[in-house]
Amino acid sequence: MKKIIILALVAFGFTANAQTDAKAKQILAEVSKKYRSYDVVKTDFSFTLNNAQAKVKETQQGTLYVKANANKYKVAMTNQDLISDGKVQWTYLKNDKEVQISNVDLSGDALNPAKIFTIYEKGFKYLYTGDNKVGAKTYQMIDLSPIDIKKSVFKVRLSIDKATKQITNVVIFEKNGNTYTYNVKTFSPNIKVPESTFSFDPKKYPGVEVVDLR
Repeated sequence: MKKIIILALVAFGFTANAQTDAKAKQILAEVSKKYRSYDVVKTDFSFTLNNAQAKVKETQQGTLYVKANANKYKVAMTNQDLISDGKVQWTYLKNDKEVQISNVDLSGDALNPAKIFTIYEKGFKYLYTGDNKVGAKTYQMIDLSPIDIKKSVFKVRLSIDKATKQITNVVIFEKNGNTYTYNVKTFSPNIKVPESTFSFDPKKYPGVEVVDLR
């Protein structure tokens, strides 16, 4: 189950161009403009899989490093890391001392953790559903629906901080009853990290088994 949670970020992609709702389009354009002005972004997050019917609920905490204008990322969680230099993806299963290596899907249709803040840019219709005030903050709520209705995901809900123009919460709804919630706890733009952050060197992990799936 733990592997399913983290890979949920990679599991769906959509084609075609997004459309509808001028208000939502304006808000998302502002979000994209600000996000793409950054270099490396670091976020601390929680990721929850919930399926009430199956009585499944599991939450993990993690940290995401992502190059805002490149397909490079590192997701660090308790039991596993997911790392990519834009061409290769490494899935490091810590308890098993195993790293799985695969090629990154560069077709443009796949969604990966590097795109979590820009998932709305392709393949969705979007609708602004109003503001939600929580304490002193106001969040702009936008619902996305895939243009391809055959996809397993039927809705994605975004919460956007009105003041900072940053996505703070992403909820992914699947037809099978699974709900994935990605909640951003901290958002730190333009941090300095070495380029080696976005690659995995087995030599630094004695005893790790390398499983090359390419």
